[in-house]
Amino acid sequence: MSKSSLFKFLFISILGLTVLTGCSKKSSAVDSARAKEVVVYTYDSFISEWGPGPELEKMFEEETGLELTFVDCGDGVQVLSRAMLEKDNVQADVILGLDNNISKQAIDSKILSPYKPANADKVIPSEVAAQLDSDWSLTPFDYSHFAMIYDTESNVPCPASLDDLLNPVYEKKIILMDPRTSTPGLGFVAWTVAVYGDKVVDYWKALKPNILTMAPGWSAGYGLFKKGEAPLVISYTTSPASHVEYDNTDRYVAAIFEQGHSIQVEGAGILKGAPNADGAKKFMDFLISDKAQEAIPLTQWMNPANKNVNLPESYKVAAPIPAKTLTADPDVTAKAVEDIMKVLGN
Repeated sequence: MSKSSLFKFLFISILGLTVLTGCSKKSSAVDSARAKEVVVYTYDSFISEWGPGPELEKMFEEETGLELTFVDCGDGVQVLSRAMLEKDNVQADVILGLDNNISKQAIDSKILSPYKPANADKVIPSEVAAQLDSDWSLTPFDYSHFAMIYDTESNVPCPASLDDLLNPVYEKKIILMDPRTSTPGLGFVAWTVAVYGDKVVDYWKALKPNILTMAPGWSAGYGLFKKGEAPLVISYTTSPASHVEYDNTDRYVAAIFEQGHSIQVEGAGILKGAPNADGAKKFMDFLISDKAQEAIPLTQWMNPANKNVNLPESYKVAAPIPAKTLTADPDVTAKAVEDIMKVLGN
């Protein structure tokens, strides 16, 4: 795929969304105070009241004396879009929420400044971390496999494969996310690319009648699922643990497919030209520390990147690990998104 087409895919298709929704910044710090503030671009669920953002903000500010400002840019792809649009007028210090399906675009665009954080040896196995990059342009902070989450109290059977999702019994019963704005949405496309290769568009043509909606982001899509709008939603193998932990129910389960599952490794990185590069380094050190990573499982509902962190019991009950991990070339996935959205009429 040409660089111009890739740029168009990432940004022109979502520029309208970015402009309309914007990023609401907590602080309008003047230059004299900027050295005491670390600005982090991220996605909505990370800084929601139930996400890890509020707790991490409190811990970081107490530990460093710096002000931490999280900026909500929508969903993951929109985070990257915002940072690239500001490439020549950098406003943030850190970008958080880029995953292995969009990390190549971020690195190729040269918006990142490599930095290997303190205690980097504690980060997850290299074969997982390497899905982001190998020179620490991005540092993993969490990961999980994608999965269809199934409501066991529904009146449809639990699917056992991606092929099963084409069954007419699932007509208008699957909630997905828009791959142009959402990393889970893009991750599901990558999953289908890994399985079906050059037949992926044919798969999506057959899947179309079963899609209830393409939500703009994970929060909106999973929210519809929890309201009972559909019995299936794309999310993570770790998602059911949240229902066990806080809802005291095993009603929702991750459907494990023998053909394998694609994985999401989420990373954070320092932006090249960051106004507060020193503060950004302190944040990166903090993000993968034992203390910060302990907040990930019960707020982010993903596996922490720090391998020293113990998982809660709910993960042992409701967070299965697929036997096979699938990967897809990011450029091939990007081209597939263009073709799939045409099929879906979007």
